[in-house]
Amino acid sequence: MPKSRTSSLSRRSLVAAGGALGLVAVLTACGGSDAAKGGAGGQDKGAAASGAWSFKDDLGKDLSLKAKPKNIVAYTGTAAALYDYGIQVKGVFGPTKTADGKADRMAGSMDISKVEILGNVYDEFNVEKYAALQPDLLATNTWDGSYWFVPEASKEKILKLAPAAAIGVGGDASLDKALERTADLAKALGADLNTQQTADAKARFEAAAAKVREATKANPGIKVLVGSGSADLFYVSTPKTSADLKYFETLGVEFVAPEKDKLDAGGFFESLSWENAGKYKADLVLLDNRTGTLQPEELKAKPTWAELPAVKAGQVAPRVTEPIYSYDKCAQVLEDLAKSIQNAKKVS
Repeated sequence: MPKSRTSSLSRRSLVAAGGALGLVAVLTACGGSDAAKGGAGGQDKGAAASGAWSFKDDLGKDLSLKAKPKNIVAYTGTAAALYDYGIQVKGVFGPTKTADGKADRMAGSMDISKVEILGNVYDEFNVEKYAALQPDLLATNTWDGSYWFVPEASKEKILKLAPAAAIGVGGDASLDKALERTADLAKALGADLNTQQTADAKARFEAAAAKVREATKANPGIKVLVGSGSADLFYVSTPKTSADLKYFETLGVEFVAPEKDKLDAGGFFESLSWENAGKYKADLVLLDNRTGTLQPEELKAKPTWAELPAVKAGQVAPRVTEPIYSYDKCAQVLEDLAKSIQNAKKVS
């Protein structure tokens, strides 16, 4: 899912910030063997002792700074995960505030009044405001080797202002690995991962994973379709390229996968016209819950949606398409999935 399915609803062009780039000194991500000594997680003891900071991200880039980053700007979902580990960012970009002024679900537990919102939709990123924050580090996710929600048009200017750290959540990544790597980043930024709160969250996550395994064994053969609705298209996701779905498969979840030769260029989903929305039958539909996608109430106007066996049976559950990669938030995702599978009946 490298391209936001909500982007077609609210894509905006970003006006170049011009002189704003002169507000701060340009920082660059320096590669080198010293930065890599700490392994995939980041800092080595020598660097920590000297005050220097380093981290190797999931794009394989060795990032290094003279000191631990203080002014952090992050994609909203990444910021929300870091917040759960006690790391507060200065600014965010991505779905943060809904039309009625409330916090978007992507903001998690963050108090959005305490962060500078640089962009609230896909392709929106205020470079001038970003520069004014004097960023030390930009943090986001990566689905396909690109920086998630960093606009292509202004990417070069943005990446000149501070090093960028990306955590893999697509391709070869799995949910457990994405959680581990997000925790690595939080630790590198100063989080204490040895707290009781963190231990409890991880234990809850592991217990929730066990509940999904138990549900799939107790109710075998339940076919799950992962979909997302827009005005013109119904997207059916493959479980092979998203961290959450890949992990769910290891827990025994059986997905209805779209045909490989029909997938989009990134290999994430098949786009179906609403006339063909019934191409795949399933017992349970996990429906994209992101702001900007059509929800069950809105989909009632689509006759082919209403005819899907799972929809007729009332077996539609929200899919947290972009999980907040903290154990606390992902435990809830697994608990809800276990209940949905446990209560589903064969209808396809």
